[in-house]
Amino acid sequence: MKKICGLLTLMLMITAGLVAQEVKKKTNPFPNFDFKNRANDHFMMQLGYEGWSNAPDTVKFTGVSRHFNLFVMYDMPFKTNPQWSAAIGVGVGTSHVFLDKTEVDLPGRLDQSTVTFYGTDQTDNFKKYKMATAYLEAPVELRWLANPMNSNKSFKVAIGARIGTNVSAGTKGKNLRNEDGQSLFGTKYVLKEKDKKFINGTRFTGTFRAGYGNLGIHAQYSILPLFKTTAGPEIRPWGVGLTFSGL
Repeated sequence: MKKICGLLTLMLMITAGLVAQEVKKKTNPFPNFDFKNRANDHFMMQLGYEGWSNAPDTVKFTGVSRHFNLFVMYDMPFKTNPQWSAAIGVGVGTSHVFLDKTEVDLPGRLDQSTVTFYGTDQTDNFKKYKMATAYLEAPVELRWLANPMNSNKSFKVAIGARIGTNVSAGTKGKNLRNEDGQSLFGTKYVLKEKDKKFINGTRFTGTFRAGYGNLGIHAQYSILPLFKTTAGPEIRPWGVGLTFSGL
């Protein structure tokens, strides 16, 4: 996995280098403007829908699964053409995937070697149940602006990647019911479990976003699986949503 992450990061750096070389061949169309302290998405907040690709057919989803990302970025415009820039940053990424009468045995009570998904439609089940993960991440982007002198009033596009490390994984169930739908311990009953031994400690995500001014759309796809090799199905989270950026 580390080799894959390194290879993909190297490819992104090579691409950025080739773009930079191509840009250097052109004359700076904005020679008299100081771009050192310009506003260009130094802060990003993303909220969107979260999905799982390659999930087993037995896993049932419900509600609106979602992700939330928050990043602080450092923008570095190319001197020869400030319409192009590279950016690096740090932040957090979280996801909440809601399951329908399906539970996840993260502690490994049923099988110590692999995570187990099991249906609860014919036994006691939670009215609401979700699996949540959180990562500390470092994003990198190659950016383009139509109007680099005022990014808050400009069309913009960025492609990049995020490398992250898992800091939390768990499940949360609310209102345990019997198979007839009757509450067993009251509607406020909550069961939380945290365990990340089956979770892939490294997350490598490809990203794309586009927008105008401070509002945009984004897409993300996890290149590495959610669970460790042989520790669970090769689920790869993906997401689409809105991006709010500025500063």
